[in-house]
Amino acid sequence: MAAWGLKGDYLTEEILKNLYNEIGYEFRNPEMARQAFRHSSFVHENPGDLRGDNERLEFLGDAVLDLAVGHMLMNLLPEAREGELSKLRASVVSENGLSRAARELRLGEMILLGKGEEASGGKDKPSIMADTLEALIGAVYLDGGLDNAMVVIERIIGPLLRQTIEKGLADDSKSLLQEYTQQNCKSLPAYHLLAESGPPHDKTFRVSVWLSGRLLAEGIGKSKKEAEQEAAKEAYSCLINHQ
Repeated sequence: MAAWGLKGDYLTEEILKNLYNEIGYEFRNPEMARQAFRHSSFVHENPGDLRGDNERLEFLGDAVLDLAVGHMLMNLLPEAREGELSKLRASVVSENGLSRAARELRLGEMILLGKGEEASGGKDKPSIMADTLEALIGAVYLDGGLDNAMVVIERIIGPLLRQTIEKGLADDSKSLLQEYTQQNCKSLPAYHLLAESGPPHDKTFRVSVWLSGRLLAEGIGKSKKEAEQEAAKEAYSCLINHQ
């Protein structure tokens, strides 16, 4: 994306049009979009300006994001338990997760800050970038309703959410598989080492995972633990996609 660029303290129609293209939504009320980028430090330095800052929109956007990401997780992981869903959602809507998404959109270039905040690098501060993205979501919700906000969140946050799920599966697939089989099959998976090859400093392990005498999947890794995680990840994916 090309640099947004600002004209003084104003987000022009051209800048907003570029934003609309990026988020997949065109505001009915452009001033609502502009408010999402007015930081409180800017408003405090311009007391004669009656336009509000983005803090109330940020508050609303935080709630909308929680709802939307929770809904997306319920659809993507129909068998996951509440604790796992909560952990994944917290990771995605964290300051780190939201600032990453905001940086992808280059929202920092659009934020209106007070001189002191801007001089201290505020346009690239994770907290300010995350807050601005929440404010933008809140603005979309007020301007276009929940359905449009859901579409925008899917577009902006969806890729990050899927990456987080994949990482979670890779990191703790054995626990997920065990929880699933315990709840749905009343049985626990069993792992068997099939092969171990390579020199001592560079071994490769191949492991199988079984359930009630049935082979579910196999996995390969540089350690037995890694191979088991790979086997569990494949087995879990197969089970939830063929239930």
